[in-house]
Order: sequence, then structure tokens, then C-alpha cells
Amino acid sequence: MITGHTGFKGAWLNLLLTRYGIPTIGYSLPPQKSSLYTMLKPKNHTIEFFGDIRDTVSVDNFIKTYNPAAIIHLAAQPLVLESYRKPRDTFDINVMGTVNILESAFSNESVKAVLAVTTDKVYFNNNSDKSFIETDPLQGKDPYSASKVGVESAVAAWQEVRQVFGGPKVVSLRAGNVIGGGDMAENRLLPDIIRCLTEKRKLELRNPNSKRPWQHVLDPLNGYLSALEAILAGNEIQAVNFGPSLDSLSVAEVAEVALKNWSTTGRVEIEFLNSPTISETTNLRLNSKLAQETLGWSTKWTQIEAVTSTIKWWDLVLNEGLTAYDACQNDLNKLFLD
Repeated sequence: MITGHTGFKGAWLNLLLTRYGIPTIGYSLPPQKSSLYTMLKPKNHTIEFFGDIRDTVSVDNFIKTYNPAAIIHLAAQPLVLESYRKPRDTFDINVMGTVNILESAFSNESVKAVLAVTTDKVYFNNNSDKSFIETDPLQGKDPYSASKVGVESAVAAWQEVRQVFGGPKVVSLRAGNVIGGGDMAENRLLPDIIRCLTEKRKLELRNPNSKRPWQHVLDPLNGYLSALEAILAGNEIQAVNFGPSLDSLSVAEVAEVALKNWSTTGRVEIEFLNSPTISETTNLRLNSKLAQETLGWSTKWTQIEAVTSTIKWWDLVLNEGLTAYDACQNDLNKLFLD
């Protein structure tokens, strides 16, 4: 079961599971018209229900009806700026939505594992350029990251419940900034760049010197499945990071790589902005040694390759007429190359 299967990561995850031959069911809000899910709809044959994860009865009924063996919980309010506008909703969706999933999973004997996807932003970060490991202290500043720390607390609580009463294994998955074809969310760097390129308007960049662990969406998703395989095989994992091994690129560097790889002519004006009222960390890095050593996981794309692949995906779809499905299959083929 994938929660949030109509979102960007959910649509890619469904394609990845299909490639592995693993059947899925999906529970999510209805898709947005411009979403990757909508572009892929003719190829999407999963059993699905459109509902809100805050609806306890609906979530419970769906799980009882289809009895999934595992749940990958992606559904969330994932945007930092939106969390400032709607902090209460952000906490309600992210924390209590996760609680609903966990509560229903623990009441259904078919569920053997719940994987709760949080974020790299859950760590206490004082911009020391530290590479975070899974046991580092957690603390969120903005409403989004704080709500995800709340999710981490719920995961830890249900891990304790399992020790006392039994139930499915629960693990939190922390990934860096994922990018890839099909993401058109507001106030995200690569989607903003694509919109400016196609609309031929000025590109405004917040905090150009900020560094993030950029990675192609298929890299952490494949890591999630490796984690699922490991815990079903008997490994005990409470939390695991998925991030690139090399130093993070800055926002300005990502923009430079993106603009170089867009095929159509025309110069895009760039304006660098600062957002002092928004609490965003300057440097963010993850240590993925646990995933590498325990799961045998590593990235297929470098950060530059991930940015280039994202731009090429959109270039092929918007300028060359390739279908979104075929563009996604191109990237999946790379993932499965030895």
C-alpha cells in the first residue's frame, strides 16, 4: 500500500514497484491536473481510493478491505512555505495522519511492516556543515520540519508498542531533496526553473548559497524498497538515511546546471533573493553509511546527473513530444543497469 500515491514520489514509486512485479494499492487525495500521476494515468492500473489520511474510519476501512502486507507512507503536507501559511493543517496531516496509518496497521494482522517517510530536515541543524547520522538529535524549526519530527516521535512510540504487544515493524526513512521528471510543486527549485524556462520569465532564487543533498527520486525510492526487504527478512532497523555521498550542491549551482541542459534557445534572467523571515538552514548533509553497509544501497545518479536527468526529462516531454511514461521508463532503465 502506498499512501500519497498520486503525488510526485508516489507516482514514481508505483512505476518502480510495477517494474519489480509487486502489486500495489493506493490511498491519496485526488491528483492535481498537472501532476505526474495525471500524465501517467493511462498506465496506472493500481487499486486506489481518494481520501484524506486524517479520516480515521476511511483509512481503517481501506486497510481492512485490501489487507496489504506492507505500507509505505508518503502522504503528507510536504512544502515548507505552505507550512508557514497553514501550520495547524501541516501538523494535523503529517502527525495525526501518520498516527491513523499506524493505528490501523497495528489492528490488521496482514500488515508486516510500515515505512514512514519523513525528511532530512528533522535533524537539529546549527549550520555546522555536519553530516547527520540516524542517532543525531532531532529538532525542527519551521512548521514543516517540526511536524516531521512529530512523525518521528509517533514512529518511535509505535516501535515501543510493538515491543510490548507485537505488531508490524515500523521504520522511519529520511531522504534528501528529491528531484526528477514530473514534479511541478510550487516553491520547489527544479519545478520553478521549468516554469521559468517554458514561460520565458525571470527566475527568482531564494538563498542561492544554501546547499541541499539533491538526488534523483529513484535513488531513495529504491532505498525504501531495500529497507522494506531487509526488515521483512528479520533485520531490526529503526531509522535510515538516504542521501548522496558527495558534498551537496548549492541552489545557484543547481540552477546553473539546469539552464545549461535546456535545449531551446533564449536566456533566462536570474534574480537572487534572500528570505530572512523564512527559517531555512544554509547547509544540510546526510550520512548514508548505514544504508550502504546494511542495505547495500548506493546512488545511481550523481547530483549533477540527477539535475541533468530532471531537465532532460522535461525537455523530451515538452519539446520533443515524448510521453511522460516513456520518459520515466528511460530513467528506470538506468536504475536497473548493472
